[in-house]
Amino acid sequence: MVAKDYPIYLLIKRANCSVDEPNSRRGCAMGRPLEEPSTKRVKPLSRVTSLASLIPPVKAAPLKRIGQTLQRSISFRSDCRPEIMAPRPWGRQIAPAITKRRDSKLWSETFDVGLGHMLSSKEIKRQEAIFELSQGEQDLIEDLKLAKKAYHDPMLKLSIMTEHELNQIFGTLDSLIPLHEDFLSRLREARKPDGSTDHVGHILVDWLPCLETYNGYCSNQVAAKALLDHKKQDHRVHDFLQRCLESPFSRKLDLWNFLDIPRSRLVKYPLLLREILKHTPNDHPDRQHLDEAINMIQSIVADINTQTGESECRYYKERLLYLESGQRDLLIDSSRILSCHGDLKNNRGAKLHVFLFQDVLVITRAITQNEQLWYQLYRQPIPVRDLEWEDLQDGEIRVGGSIRGAFSNNERTKNFFRVTFRSGGQLQTHCFQASDAFNKQQWLNCIRQAKEAVGSAESVAAQTASQDRATRDCSMMDTTDASANLTSESPQMDLTDVTVTPVKV
Repeated sequence: MVAKDYPIYLLIKRANCSVDEPNSRRGCAMGRPLEEPSTKRVKPLSRVTSLASLIPPVKAAPLKRIGQTLQRSISFRSDCRPEIMAPRPWGRQIAPAITKRRDSKLWSETFDVGLGHMLSSKEIKRQEAIFELSQGEQDLIEDLKLAKKAYHDPMLKLSIMTEHELNQIFGTLDSLIPLHEDFLSRLREARKPDGSTDHVGHILVDWLPCLETYNGYCSNQVAAKALLDHKKQDHRVHDFLQRCLESPFSRKLDLWNFLDIPRSRLVKYPLLLREILKHTPNDHPDRQHLDEAINMIQSIVADINTQTGESECRYYKERLLYLESGQRDLLIDSSRILSCHGDLKNNRGAKLHVFLFQDVLVITRAITQNEQLWYQLYRQPIPVRDLEWEDLQDGEIRVGGSIRGAFSNNERTKNFFRVTFRSGGQLQTHCFQASDAFNKQQWLNCIRQAKEAVGSAESVAAQTASQDRATRDCSMMDTTDASANLTSESPQMDLTDVTVTPVKV
């Protein structure tokens, strides 16, 4: 899933999807002697009718909780990992197309190699890092334009989606294109005729504040992804996206991969700038600007992380359905951080969707109403401060279900953990099964961190309250001492000597 650090990237290796025709003479190419043709019957290869059947599921970076990192959350949801949808009856069956791949370029291969003999190894690495920054901007601009030209505009023209739906899915993507074109233009202007660049720090310091535009785009991603997943159930949308996926221009990336590219680029800036700084000499005039630029981008990313995380938390709070008013909890309403959420099973095999907010654990069932996905509360919310958890060993839990399942292998009793909560003398216990050992460990880590955060907050609050009481006590003591001194030093006034003169009104 990603209890949805900054946010806060993974390189994906794709399997070779080519299919070789059977050839009895392949042994010659491998250095083996030629053999007589065999009369043994060989089972023919099944004909490939769809590229979708060849592409393995793509494991994307699991949207680590944006409140903590833009790398996206440990949202342990299955829908966090985009899948290639299975062919449907109405889907078009075609032969696989050749994938268009983007060639990586190096600075030393792009410009005059003779210049390299005059530069130190460290300076060459610095030029490579600056060139990577520039080349990445060009690739980003091409991808953003492709998303608009190949996806947004055709779906609008063909009325596959309404303009309102497309605006919700694509967000402010249009505004990002001129932003990065301006940055690329500045980098190219700073490049000398021989291809080298002396200073980039001042350009970064001047341009980086423009990235605050990403606030709106990243905050919209959760709702955009949910709407896109919903629209994929429409056969026209599914067919169009499948055609695009099978086309060479897509590089086997689906629409959401393109829409997520700006976020991936944003979190990569600190790494790129540190790489340039790493190869910049201490006495180089660009070093001070680079230090400033790194601090700026870290602050910008942190701010976007916070706002995006709060937006994600609000979105899911609005999708909660309460069966009765008693299920409403102020801890849910006051939560601004969603640590993680995703699908888990109980010991009866029922599929649940669990949310871990900063102060409360909410157990729900995913339901569909009016073609929209909602989360109906399954049990009373559990305050994190009162929650206890336990890691269960494989095979320790007894799984309910059919008699047939009781005699199956022990896969059904793996990856369980237990949470308990005592309220009003009653003990509430839940046994959850994660999809694998990794997700189980992530859940336990998130619960542990949430409890530590709550404990730390309560400790700080208690310490602050204690200091306030001590301050008030000191103030009262000072006032009492002052009054006592005043009484002892001042003569007592005899009220019998006081004459009260009536005042006429």
